[in-house]
Amino acid sequence: MQKIPQADLTDFLSDNHTRKKDFVQKIGSSFEEIGFLALKGHFLDRVLQESLYKEIKAFFALPETTKNKYEVQGGGGQRGYTGFGKEHAEGRTVGDLKEFWHFGQDLDSDPKLKYLYPENINVAELNTFNSVGNTVFKRLEKTAQVVLQAIALYLNLEATYFDRFILEGNSILRAIHYPPITKPPKEAERAAAHGDINLITLLMGAQGSGLQVLNRNNEWIDAIAETDELIINVGDMLSRLTNNKLPSTIHRVINPPEKNWGKARYSLPFFMHPVPHMPLNCLPQTINEEHPKKYNDITAGNFLHQRLVALGLLES
Repeated sequence: MQKIPQADLTDFLSDNHTRKKDFVQKIGSSFEEIGFLALKGHFLDRVLQESLYKEIKAFFALPETTKNKYEVQGGGGQRGYTGFGKEHAEGRTVGDLKEFWHFGQDLDSDPKLKYLYPENINVAELNTFNSVGNTVFKRLEKTAQVVLQAIALYLNLEATYFDRFILEGNSILRAIHYPPITKPPKEAERAAAHGDINLITLLMGAQGSGLQVLNRNNEWIDAIAETDELIINVGDMLSRLTNNKLPSTIHRVINPPEKNWGKARYSLPFFMHPVPHMPLNCLPQTINEEHPKKYNDITAGNFLHQRLVALGLLES
C-alpha cells in the first residue's frame, strides 16, 4: 500500500446500514493493512483548529525561562511542558528535535478519578490557552470514541465495548513544536521511528510533508492529510489487545531538506488512552493455532509506565 486510505465518519454516523457497514470494513481493513487512515467528518471544525494553532505558537514563542517553569519534575512529561530534546524513541539515546506541551483530562465532573491523573497546568501568560486546549481535547475524545466503536464492531465486539474504558481515560493532547534546525543534526531526527503507546492516535497538522509511515513491505511512505482530515493510527495498546490483528505501525517525522531548515513545524496528536485499570489481555477471538497469543497480560497503567521509562521520561 503506497497511499494512506481515506474514510468519512459521517458514513458510520448515518442511518444507512450499508454506509455504516462499509465504514466498519474500511477502517478495519485499513488498520490491518497499514495501521493508518485519513478521516473526514470528525467533530473538530476548522475555526477551532486555527484557534489552537494560534495558542500553541504563542506558547512556544515564550522565553525559555518562562516555558521551563511549566515543566513538572518527575512527572514523566505527562502534563505541562517538556523541553527540547528530552524525549527519545525507544531503543535510542539521541533526543528528538522537538519540544511539547501536554493537556490532560479535566476531571472536575468526576472527583473519584482525579487522584489517578496529574493536574493540568495553567499558563498564566495566555488567557485562553487552556480553555481552547480543553475544548479541542473533548472534540477529539468524542471522535476517538466513535472510531473505537467502529473498531469494536470490526472485532465482533459490542459497539460500546471500549466506552467504559476510555470515557475520562488517561488521554493526552500533545502540542509539538519542531523548531528551525540551526546546525547539522547528526543522528537526531524531528521524531525518530517509533510506535505509539496508546489505543489510537488522532493527528492534526499532517498537511505538510515530513510524517512517514512504514508499510507492511517495510517501505517508508508519506502520510499527508487534506485540510479537513485527521490522520488516525493504531497504537501498541490496541495491538496487544487484538493479538496483533491490528498492528501498531511504525512512523517518524523526518528532517526537512537543508534549504527548509529555517521553517518550524507544529503538530497536534491526541493520544487516546484508557483508564489505567483496563486489561490489555489479548482478546480470545484473536487467538488460534495460526495466531498464538503474542503478549503477556498487563494493565494499561503498567504498560504505560514501562514505556515512559523506555522513552527516558521516567526513572525505572
